[in-house]
Amino acid sequence: MSEPVPKSQIIREMSAEFLGTMVLILFGCGVVAQVVAGGALTDPKGGLGNHDSIAWAWGLGVTLGVYVAARISGAHLNPAVTLALAVFRDFSWAKVVPYALAQTTGAFVAALLVRWNYTEVLAKADPAHSLKTQFVFSTLPGNGSTTAGIHEWGAFRDQVIGTALLLLLIFAITDLLNTPPGANLGALIIGLVVVAIGMAFGADAGYAINPARDFGPRLASFLTGYRGAWRDQWGNFYFWVPIVGPLVGGVLGAGLYKYLVGIFLPTAEPEPTGRVPAPEDTR
Repeated sequence: MSEPVPKSQIIREMSAEFLGTMVLILFGCGVVAQVVAGGALTDPKGGLGNHDSIAWAWGLGVTLGVYVAARISGAHLNPAVTLALAVFRDFSWAKVVPYALAQTTGAFVAALLVRWNYTEVLAKADPAHSLKTQFVFSTLPGNGSTTAGIHEWGAFRDQVIGTALLLLLIFAITDLLNTPPGANLGALIIGLVVVAIGMAFGADAGYAINPARDFGPRLASFLTGYRGAWRDQWGNFYFWVPIVGPLVGGVLGAGLYKYLVGIFLPTAEPEPTGRVPAPEDTR
């Protein structure tokens, strides 16, 4: 059983998780609003961005959010990360729910700010506040397309795979017994992982790969006029997919790293940062 966490400590850590996740979502939802809503009105040729700019902004948002929160809380910014760390790296189970609440609240507040800032643009681009601009805030199967043929279970599969890849790589990058990046570059590398996932696994379900990233903005959009926020383009309840899928996938990916790589690493002392072990080191 986890030891009780001092109240002052958990408040500090929740504060950091809140602000770090808020930074992440400000960049993430902000870039989608600019591309989807702003671009449709002011530059139909796409001068305000495209899929690649969305992927880069989400990745940079992760990097900057990590730099905000890392010293205080470890900068999980994602309940799937928090759960995987509790399962495999002795993170306190008593902190899992508080961290998830702080992350979701940070995402919610950030989405409200994006919604407020883009009020006029969203109203002009989509007066009905429909699925046309819903995915500024939360994900949809096939990114809202009715021709892609992606439904809940296809999107669920996608979220499991995408988040498994994310956590496998986070565990590899942050494992001091492996060859972690030096000079505090871990946050940048993790941000690049998110860029790569966005470019490679964005079509089926919008690569939420983070329950807080999806649920917080989804709730914010619902409370500000998007009455269909909980459903997908087929009319089915969809909000659970980017919550459950990442939680399952995160544990799966972290477990793959631990049992296929982590258990074979030397444990006497951490590798010097940036050093690649010689083959004889791992015999």
